[in-house]
Amino acid sequence: MLFESQIHEFKAWLPWCRVRNEQRALRAIVEQQRRIMTPEQVAEQSGLIITQLEQMAAFREAQTVMLYYPIHNEVDLRPLLTKYAGQKTFLLPVTHRCSMEVRPYDGEDMMRKGRMGVPEPQTKTYKGTIDLILVPGVVFDQHRHRIGRGGGYYDKFLRKQIYAKKFGVCYTFQLKKHDIPHQLYEPKMDRVITPQQTIG
Repeated sequence: MLFESQIHEFKAWLPWCRVRNEQRALRAIVEQQRRIMTPEQVAEQSGLIITQLEQMAAFREAQTVMLYYPIHNEVDLRPLLTKYAGQKTFLLPVTHRCSMEVRPYDGEDMMRKGRMGVPEPQTKTYKGTIDLILVPGVVFDQHRHRIGRGGGYYDKFLRKQIYAKKFGVCYTFQLKKHDIPHQLYEPKMDRVITPQQTIG
């Protein structure tokens, strides 16, 4: 009976493992495309995304917005931090060994590199509601599925944010027309915004 139980568990694990491997392979390809972008391309494409975002009621009406500090040529939303300073509360993620929290952004002087090498706020943990979360990702698809950096921090965090709107942001080449490999427990985005279009 024990042997049969172990076989059953192994068969249940195989699809999960296959999806993870497919995600890893796709992530590696797209990350390489993103890393060869020039600073000028990043600034231009990020600006187009910001322009679309600013026209959306969900952003205009949001009092509390979570975004992220970009690495490896990710879409750069940092201009929002200065443009809307004093008008909105901006939150940035802080990662721990197995979890992620958010803290208010209070200027570059309050930023320090965290355990992942990404600058993080040194302010107190924010425990209130979040109106809008702008989510980074490596790959998205037309059904708003997302493949992230691979740590699982955002998936765990987003599952708890049942009231916040979740908008993925990415470059055009990161949005795939075909379904990308995904797990049922990985949260879908409410919208995905690229420089040319918005899905959702």
